[in-house]
Amino acid sequence: VQLQASGGGLVQAGGSPRLSCAASGRTFSSGTMGWFRQAPGKEREFVAAFRRSGGNTAYRDSVKGRFTISSDNAKNTVYLQMSSLKPEDTAVYYCAATPKRAILSAMASHWSYDNWGQGTLVTVSS
Repeated sequence: VQLQASGGGLVQAGGSPRLSCAASGRTFSSGTMGWFRQAPGKEREFVAAFRRSGGNTAYRDSVKGRFTISSDNAKNTVYLQMSSLKPEDTAVYYCAATPKRAILSAMASHWSYDNWGQGTLVTVSS
């Protein structure tokens, strides 16, 4: 299984880039896909998740209303549409996936995911 993340780069504050994560090797048609991020010197943290079965979503509080996670089942791809970016959003963003239908309360836990992408760097300039 491979997860290929893309869409990162240097963005001005207030910008609206979209990250993509394409999965290959297996489908996650009934599974859960998510995004995590790690800023320099900080621990990896949950950003957003999408549970395909049921269409449930979860977000960390600081991105609610600014980020939207979505999925294209036909392309086996998950997206993270970001908007109103702030310098504190600067981080390496990682996509993660599991073929399992994660329970809602565990969607934000990295332990729920057993496949990880290589990360894409998003740098927000002020």
